[in-house]
Amino acid sequence: MKITSPLAIGATSLVATAAIRHWMATLDYRADFGDPTVDPVHPDFRGAKIFVFWHEAILLPLHLRGHSNIAMLLSRHWDANVLDKVARMMGFGVVRGSTFHGGSVVLRQLADRARTGNLTITPDGPRGPRRRLAAGCVYLAGTLRIPLVAMGLGFDRPWRLRTWDRFAVPRPWSRARAVVSRPIHVPEGLDRDGLEWHRAGIERLLVRLSDDAEAWATAGDHRAGASRVRREPSPVAAWAAALPGPAGVPLADELSRTGLVSAAGELPTATATSARLAS
Repeated sequence: MKITSPLAIGATSLVATAAIRHWMATLDYRADFGDPTVDPVHPDFRGAKIFVFWHEAILLPLHLRGHSNIAMLLSRHWDANVLDKVARMMGFGVVRGSTFHGGSVVLRQLADRARTGNLTITPDGPRGPRRRLAAGCVYLAGTLRIPLVAMGLGFDRPWRLRTWDRFAVPRPWSRARAVVSRPIHVPEGLDRDGLEWHRAGIERLLVRLSDDAEAWATAGDHRAGASRVRREPSPVAAWAAALPGPAGVPLADELSRTGLVSAAGELPTATATSARLAS
């Protein structure tokens, strides 16, 4: 059923926001950061970032990192109208459009936001294919000269909706886990081959981190260096995002750290990953 009237959108958004806050507050959250300072609540956070994660797990960052000077890129399609309102109520900014199809207006809005704040994108949204990374976030990172941060997010055996992304609804009082990359530098002015190499590499990285987070959440085992995280506003992001920050590591270095690139700098075959996603 389409929800199109302003009254219905507002009422649905209020109910959804309250439900998310109460439901997600029951979970146990832990994170494994490649670099803890990429977290906007960290006191040493500096410089704007573009955070990317799969659409299916949007409830986790939506609950934890509101009021952290982050603007969310959402589709102009009607089915994002409720999410637009919910995101604002949860403490996020919103930009409506697409990095490729929204034209120069959207790029200008994103560039304006990135001067003093962070961006977040679900790169397989708004309608898939599931866990297939669109190149827009890579293009945006290179154009705006802002590092990407890949966030693998997982829940302990969540319920799955029959949607294109198999949207994850975590079980109350279960575990939620995040495995987060270091900031990744995307060179400016990439040609078509360079853009595709970065797109494929970040997609593979995001799949790997997400699988790792899901396995960790299911097992519930101790992980050295992991930290407990909670819902909290950032005390520094309002001003720290506008300061110079780390440029980020080359993608090849982050792929090597996670075992996803060969010594020759080539991405491994995706047969196993493709088979798993198709199942």
